[in-house]
Amino acid sequence: MANAPGAPLMTFHALAQAVKGECISRSGPADGGFDSVALDSRSLRPGALFVALPGSTQDGHRYVEAAFKSGAAGAMVARSQLEDPGLGLRKQPGVLVAVEDTLRGLQDAARCYLDRFPHLLRIGITGSSGKTTTKEIAAAMIGQEKQVVMNPGNLNSETGLPLAVFAVRDCHEVGIFEMGMNRKGEIEELARVLKPQIALITNIGTAHIGKIGSRLAILYEKRRIFSQFTGIETALLPRDNADGELLAQGIRGNIGFYGPDSLEELGAIAEKGLDGTDIIWGGISVSFGLPGRHNVKNALAAAAIAKAVPVGPDAIRAGLGAVKPLFGRGEIIRGALQGRRWYAKDGAPASPQPVTVIRDCYNANPESMEEALAFCDALEWPGRRVYVIGAMGELGPASPGAHKKLGAALAASRADRVFLYGPEAKSAAGQGRKVPFVYTDTMSDLSAELGAYIRPGDLVLLKGSRGCALERALEGIFLEYKARE
Repeated sequence: MANAPGAPLMTFHALAQAVKGECISRSGPADGGFDSVALDSRSLRPGALFVALPGSTQDGHRYVEAAFKSGAAGAMVARSQLEDPGLGLRKQPGVLVAVEDTLRGLQDAARCYLDRFPHLLRIGITGSSGKTTTKEIAAAMIGQEKQVVMNPGNLNSETGLPLAVFAVRDCHEVGIFEMGMNRKGEIEELARVLKPQIALITNIGTAHIGKIGSRLAILYEKRRIFSQFTGIETALLPRDNADGELLAQGIRGNIGFYGPDSLEELGAIAEKGLDGTDIIWGGISVSFGLPGRHNVKNALAAAAIAKAVPVGPDAIRAGLGAVKPLFGRGEIIRGALQGRRWYAKDGAPASPQPVTVIRDCYNANPESMEEALAFCDALEWPGRRVYVIGAMGELGPASPGAHKKLGAALAASRADRVFLYGPEAKSAAGQGRKVPFVYTDTMSDLSAELGAYIRPGDLVLLKGSRGCALERALEGIFLEYKARE
């Protein structure tokens, strides 16, 4: 049994063996263990392993002492830091596990921990967009029949995925983990940790192109999710992607495709605008609450995973019907304007229509911007359309051209007014005269401009990269709105 109740996740001896490290203890034999893993000394629980990671602005080794004062049972540290007198690592009261590289040590520890659960079906999801939503929908489907564990939120990075892996317990039958990247080699590192038995790519776009170099390079990096295949695993690829042949090259294992023409249980798809989509699966209609064609694609990707597990059609339908939008990913929020009274022509107080917000501002890249504009333009909407657009990050040298192209799309859109935010977004302004553009570079100015312009019945799209935190733009403007749940 991998985890008896109250037992540690791993002993320090087992950890040192897994990461090719050295156990160092001032308080006797290092035969204890840890029951959680933390990278932040401020939020760790007593009994945790603190992993001291180097960073661009802060080095975790400077917080080892604080971690032990907060109750850490041990710390993973770099050998190169052991003798630094300013750190005093050898004086700490708990166990140290010294390794060559603490990031690699964290990943190796997670891989060895996961190997202790051979019964767990491991599923990996990557792609330029849609990873988190696909994971959530797949978990809703598979969770109808099996015990599921997954990364919380989008804990999908070189550190996030290893941390998420330590949530696996003996009761879990299926693990669903999304895998993100913002540098070369990261997907392969995560694949070595997870060793997925089912791996799916949602799409290939230009997110992180500034760090990876080109769309083709992104494709090759994403394809490394299959790098640990031995011949019996299953790769799931989008049928409607022009890169299908390149994605499929060299995969050692079974290859399946998903999409409207590749899932035999799929019947008619009827979009209902902001209310989502009716999807017929196995001859029975179910209401899928996430709006937009891009979310239907995510649902079909999730259904392909669920079929591969497999779970039955009832579970897939129940999952489709149960899923709810996550923060900043296609949320629909309605509220009345604050501090304003509206009057009809006879002077009596009017009951205004709500402002409707599409809060899709968790992240953005050129492809997801295009999808969001197409969705909002296609809606039958009686009021005004207000598009609040933040900058797209991590595009590197491609950023000016991508934002100019975005500006042209906005100028040709059905927006009544466009509000642009962030220095990169400035190059999107002035691409046409059909739609008035307002550019601001501070959140207070953006909020003030929106507060003066928005009126009842408006449709407001919030779309931008995470660095913009665009959800703040509507704080205090209307009721029933919270910048962050």
